Amino acid sequence: MSSEASGKKMGLVGLTVLVAVNMMGSGIIMLPASLAQVGAISLLSWVVTALGAMCIAYTFAKCGAFCKRSGGMSAYSEEAHGKSSFFISSYTYYVCLVISCVAIAVSAVGYIKPFIPWLDTPMHTFYGVVAILVLTMVANFGGAKITGQISSVTVWGIILPVFGLSVIGWWWFDPQTFLSAWNPHHDTTMHSVSSGIALTLWAFLGIESAGANSDAVENPERNVPLAVLFGTGFAAIVYIMSTTVIQGIIPNAELAQSTAPFGLVFAKMFSPMVGDIVTLAAVIACIGSLLGWQFTNAQVSKAAADTNLFPQIFAKTNKAGAPIPGMLIMLALELVLAVMTISPDLVNQFNALLNLAVFVNMVPYILSMTGLEVMLRKNMVTQSQYRLGATVGTLAVLYSIYGVYACGADAVFGGTILTLLGYIFYGFIAARDTKEEMQAHAK
Repeated sequence: MSSEASGKKMGLVGLTVLVAVNMMGSGIIMLPASLAQVGAISLLSWVVTALGAMCIAYTFAKCGAFCKRSGGMSAYSEEAHGKSSFFISSYTYYVCLVISCVAIAVSAVGYIKPFIPWLDTPMHTFYGVVAILVLTMVANFGGAKITGQISSVTVWGIILPVFGLSVIGWWWFDPQTFLSAWNPHHDTTMHSVSSGIALTLWAFLGIESAGANSDAVENPERNVPLAVLFGTGFAAIVYIMSTTVIQGIIPNAELAQSTAPFGLVFAKMFSPMVGDIVTLAAVIACIGSLLGWQFTNAQVSKAAADTNLFPQIFAKTNKAGAPIPGMLIMLALELVLAVMTISPDLVNQFNALLNLAVFVNMVPYILSMTGLEVMLRKNMVTQSQYRLGATVGTLAVLYSIYGVYACGADAVFGGTILTLLGYIFYGFIAARDTKEEMQAHAK
């Protein structure tokens, strides 16, 4: 490789920052309020999730290094489980992102509430969610370039407050406030940790995209896994520090009821005006993040349609390359879900969506990560490399299964129904492919 070509590629530090920033989008902004319902004991959930996320990150980094086919998690899962798992991974990831987009819109409405008090009723909250979903979807009609430019700027609206709180918030930290919030419901440690696992795991969703930039990285075999581990570790530290600080500044009962926890803590630390600025920045970050996820999901369905696994309507694009018909179908599904989750309690609404999204996303996670052993064998790695990859991959899968358990019975029940529906769709696809093969043989 020439030195000029190498100079244009991303180094370890640059990729580490990219991984951390991608992961620390809008997933964190409602979590302090959600975790307050568990208590400060959720700190233990963060520790467990951080270790599990590191295993998942390493596994996806290795999968990305060994599997050069397009399709991401779907392609990884096909290595071990065949063509049907390619479809089920694509389908469940698509469903997960539909749910996640609604959850992010709910977060944005929660942060807008201090400025628009009439959003306080369930129906008005629903109208706000619909408006944000429509706005971000229409904004994507301009194509990938515009979406990327907006998202890369807006994401800092939440990263800077969260990182800043992790550093300076300790000046306002009261150990007594933190300790009094430790286990407000007096549950067992195991139950409390499990209750917080699904919430904390939500903050790391997107980890699967960490190895997607290997073509633009110097020495990807070494740097991609390292950047993924360092980036995930950095994000974990910031997550743990920021949520711990909040629980030591805001009384637990007040925090559990907040719809804009980061705005609340900055208002208490400095002034209501500073709190309002942070709240507005979080709204902008939320909308920018939602813009990116809406586009990502449209591309997931387009890629599946390009391989004849989704209906061809998802593959049709406008001049800017945006798959408009697929976007409109996705918007319709999001609006149906928003209707189904109308709740008088916005935090509970967010938590229900979060648990369902985490469960559904664990399906492609588990299918794809169990493909690593096959890829290791195909690439004829050394026995020690195989043992390391297989061990870490197995730990990642076991943690993902624990994440499924932690989502609760309602999320597992609903998510299982959604997943099984996918097999109905695949039955028609398999029948179509069989017919085409029979016709080809007849010729």
